[in-house]
Amino acid sequence: MTKKKNPNLWHPRFWLSWAIVFLLYLLSLLPMVSKQRFGARLGRFLSRKLKSRARVADRNLEVCFPDLDEAARKQLVEDNFIACTRGFLESTHAWWRDMSPYYEMTDVQGLEHLREAQEKGKGVLLIGGHYSIFDFALPLLAQHLKKPGYVYRPNNNPVIDRMIENGRRRHFGIRPFTKRELRPMVGFLKKGGEVWFACDQDFGHKTELFVPFFGVETGCITSPSYIAKVSGASVICVSHLRMPDGRYRVVYSPIQEGFGVDSQKDTEVWNRYIEDTIRELPDQYLWLHKRFKSRPEGADKIY
Repeated sequence: MTKKKNPNLWHPRFWLSWAIVFLLYLLSLLPMVSKQRFGARLGRFLSRKLKSRARVADRNLEVCFPDLDEAARKQLVEDNFIACTRGFLESTHAWWRDMSPYYEMTDVQGLEHLREAQEKGKGVLLIGGHYSIFDFALPLLAQHLKKPGYVYRPNNNPVIDRMIENGRRRHFGIRPFTKRELRPMVGFLKKGGEVWFACDQDFGHKTELFVPFFGVETGCITSPSYIAKVSGASVICVSHLRMPDGRYRVVYSPIQEGFGVDSQKDTEVWNRYIEDTIRELPDQYLWLHKRFKSRPEGADKIY
């Protein structure tokens, strides 16, 4: 397949994109405490203005937490906007600023499981989810890895994509893989690489199986099982959260033995792990995306 020719990023049609990049760079210069305060104010504002996203979040929470009354659910929607907006501002910090102070202030649990997997020498597949800290979490995870990599979806805007990927790759030589680059990813894992894969996504008509998530049959992907099977990599579930006290926490699960044999069981494993993490701090999950977009045949639509 012929690759598309790289566009001229300095073409006038991208000038607005460059202005956005410059604005985000200026925001990255704010002290972290100012980012958190601004993120809280902006998050509350966006929860009122981005009504379609707020409806998606509200519907997700209604389905997953049916015992919540409307007032509690509305408050959780606002809290989620705040958490995600703070996460975006934290991402700007990871793209341009020094992350080393946050390595020491991150509570890391289960590191012995990661070390055990690394000693096997067959690579490590880190299964995660979309929590409010994402790009900020990349270096927090990568600092423990010997050959770090991650799976990503390229941004449609080449200027914004360049900004994001340059910001990610400057940490620990982390290597990116798109979802279409399974073969090089498998080769990377076979050579002892470690790849972080946030796989809690619904790809619509490409959905291959449905697995319960908060009691709802949810469209899931099977590529983690395929990757683990053909690469022989150890599989560990991982979570990364901003805690209520403002510190950060990374948790590595024990090695998931037998992962790669049965896609259905594998998906139940990481779905359950993500669900348990969400229950601890429900505002930290990315409720703004349509997790239940695909439905089993005959099931009612959620959105």
